[in-house]
Amino acid sequence: MAPTAHASYQKDEKVLCFHHEILYEAKILDVRHSDPSDKKSPHEYLVHYKGWKNTNDLADLTPVVSWDDWVSQDRLRKFTEENRELATTLRREAEASFRQRNSKSTLKRRGGSDPSSTRGSEERQTPARGTKRGRDNEIEKEENFFARPSVRIIMPDNLKSLLVDDWENITKNQQVVALPSKVSVNQILEAYIEEEKAKRATPADIDVLEEIIQGIREYFDKSLEKILLYRFEREQYNNIRKRWEAASGDLSGKGPLDTYGAEHLARLFATLPELIAQTNMDLQSTNRLREELSKFTLWLGKNSEKYFVNRYINPSNDYVERSRGVVNPTPGTATSRLV
Repeated sequence: MAPTAHASYQKDEKVLCFHHEILYEAKILDVRHSDPSDKKSPHEYLVHYKGWKNTNDLADLTPVVSWDDWVSQDRLRKFTEENRELATTLRREAEASFRQRNSKSTLKRRGGSDPSSTRGSEERQTPARGTKRGRDNEIEKEENFFARPSVRIIMPDNLKSLLVDDWENITKNQQVVALPSKVSVNQILEAYIEEEKAKRATPADIDVLEEIIQGIREYFDKSLEKILLYRFEREQYNNIRKRWEAASGDLSGKGPLDTYGAEHLARLFATLPELIAQTNMDLQSTNRLREELSKFTLWLGKNSEKYFVNRYINPSNDYVERSRGVVNPTPGTATSRLV
């Protein structure tokens, strides 16, 4: 059928199409409504994956398989430079994951052990000896945990390096990020939304974008104090929090999203796979979330010079001493001067 004016993609248009977790280059062969009797029903698109055999090409193969596929709109993406970069990165990640699985399988067949699994078993708390039923319960719990969908978020190499530098500056050099940040997490997320909206094909795509960003805000707000801070930063955080709770002042009524910046936001993305594994999302939702989060990390990596600080600051000796031994510092003194 001929595409209607409301179809987001048109016949003969070059697109990118998801097949499982990978984006493939494809071409729209036809467009139709999912319900032929209802002109308001969602559109479906017949796509041919580039480099894959179509029905006619497979006449000499047995069994005959067609890689032309009717897909819903949520599997399609515009053929933009950003989406092509995402497709390349997703493929590279999938290949790396495949090689890793093969390596683990080879080790098991040879009777060896995987160092990462050994480390994981050492870090997990060993269950107390008990009945066979107790051990079975522990095994069942662990199997259920690992059965949950994981989100392998793409982390560009420069962000990985910045995270390592961040850890070293704070834990080894005993430095901190100056707060409040010159560009807050809220400002970074707003900049991304404004830039990304223009690239979205439909209002539904914009809704997904805004929902994802709101989720990032909520995760950051709730995770900062509990899992995103290094021990050396807690003295600084306690004093910042007092300023949030004060009746007046430059940070009165504000919070983590208004005060912290790219350094702590990048830490969130390093921990998100474990956090999201605790949710009950289906595979389709997990894949879409992974795509959206990976788009953001790629964007943040490209704009790292704009949002990450060039240097960390050295706190006073008083701050260093207090950070080592005081959990709930009294207001005033070193940290208030520091931040």
